[in-house]
Amino acid sequence: MKNEKTSLSRRDFVKLSSTGFMAMPILGVENPFKSELSNTNNELEVHLFSKHLQFLDYEEMSSVASKLGFDGLDLTVRPKGHVLPERVVEDLPKAVAAMKKHGLKASLMTTNVLDVDNVEHKTVLETASKLGLSHYRSGWLDYPEERSIIESQQVYGAQFKKLETLNSKLNLIGCYQNHAGKHVGAPIWDLVPMLEATNNEFFGSQYDIRHAVVEGGSSWELGLRLIRPYIKSIVIKDFKWGEVDGIWKPINTPLGEGMVDFKRYFALLKKYKVNVPIILHLEYDLGGAEHGDKTITIAKEEVYKQMKSDLAYLKDTWRNA
Repeated sequence: MKNEKTSLSRRDFVKLSSTGFMAMPILGVENPFKSELSNTNNELEVHLFSKHLQFLDYEEMSSVASKLGFDGLDLTVRPKGHVLPERVVEDLPKAVAAMKKHGLKASLMTTNVLDVDNVEHKTVLETASKLGLSHYRSGWLDYPEERSIIESQQVYGAQFKKLETLNSKLNLIGCYQNHAGKHVGAPIWDLVPMLEATNNEFFGSQYDIRHAVVEGGSSWELGLRLIRPYIKSIVIKDFKWGEVDGIWKPINTPLGEGMVDFKRYFALLKKYKVNVPIILHLEYDLGGAEHGDKTITIAKEEVYKQMKSDLAYLKDTWRNA
């Protein structure tokens, strides 16, 4: 396993300085991208996942997020997203401009990027880099039946390494999200061998506590200890187990109404000094907003009310953890 802390080489420091990245507010020279948690006043900077506002255009999306108290948006730049990959050159600058107009940070995006040799994937990253974004979530991977899991881990480790090489040239950090089910990374433990193939600088984990608890149950703390050196961003959401049509499954809930022990989780993040961007997701029933629908079936004000409620719970629980 790589060291928990990474440092900038002299060459990288000069490179970042020349591109203006060193003008960003930072918590130390070792990683200029880590500026999202303010431990000095025990307050969080929280980004809203823009999927839940896809019924709005860039201008209204940014206005609403700012008024609700969010610090930034994790912009969907993927098929059926706010920005379509095939239109990233034309539309991403418009989305970023709207966000900045309303005082929001434009540093995060969620993508389907996985392949450095894919022209569209590469264009998404290059465009984001030019606009000053710092982090992106990659697409998901699965384990094909025709090869062993160990073989797939070797293949995907090499793929992560290639992404990191490109990211280093673009001053971007890629993040792979753990997702419950049969996706690569669902058990948390399987991600580490693949992440170890990188230098743990420009590619790592987007840690999702909801999915970690679904898969890990009461052992989620062990998974967090294992993955923590690689965490580059964090997703916040909640769930509980319930029976639906005779089948037991995870049911998404507002924060604090489910099974995630956020007070314990936040205490561990503080203890481990995990200092990365935080993104709020709202995956429970919101009239289609939870799925990123362009048209929703409930009043917009009801969606905004839930967003404000979850944000308040998140910040209050963090303060008291």
